[in-house]
Amino acid sequence: MSGKLVAEPTRRRLTERQADTVRRLTEAAVEEIRDTGFDGLTVRNVARRAGVAPATAYTYFASKNHLVTEVFWRRLSALPPVDVPAEAAADTPAEPSAGDSSGGSPEPSAAGARERVVAVLREITLLVSDEPRLAAACTTAMLGTDPDVQELRARIGLAIRRRLRAALGSRADHRTLNALEFAYAGALLHAGMGYTSYGEMADRLADIAELIVR
Repeated sequence: MSGKLVAEPTRRRLTERQADTVRRLTEAAVEEIRDTGFDGLTVRNVARRAGVAPATAYTYFASKNHLVTEVFWRRLSALPPVDVPAEAAADTPAEPSAGDSSGGSPEPSAAGARERVVAVLREITLLVSDEPRLAAACTTAMLGTDPDVQELRARIGLAIRRRLRAALGSRADHRTLNALEFAYAGALLHAGMGYTSYGEMADRLADIAELIVR
């Protein structure tokens, strides 16, 4: 077994063999959700499907919320970098302070920034939209209160903010970023409550981005 550290889960770094175990567990979790939904999901059943001892599974995932949030985090982390034109990327400011809404020198037109923001919101929304049971499970799991979920949720939020900031370029002021983040979080909850589908959520977020990014 290689001693090389290849991944960093919520709790600790993993060897290649341990990382493979985690991969099998997350893949088995998706399959289990397809069959039983989130309500029927248990870490023990996922472990059985993955061919892993339940005690081993619990050393990596403290709860089913933790396991499902990890599924979403892995999909988000696998997205390619935001494609930003050189002229927009060159002017992208550092994260502004809460009291600074200037965002640096604006781009000649907001159209490019809007297009990129819409693309970012759409790709994040559609990460699980083709599997309604998985999408609902991720929404529920990410609202969990256990520490492992809270840490992953913070990582997810930071990754989304960075993608939005890159898409906005020089228009990445504090208020615009906050508005887009609140729009995404609200839309996720709206879809999770069954008021709209995750596919419709992507379209509605595109409309909201048109209003916010000017």
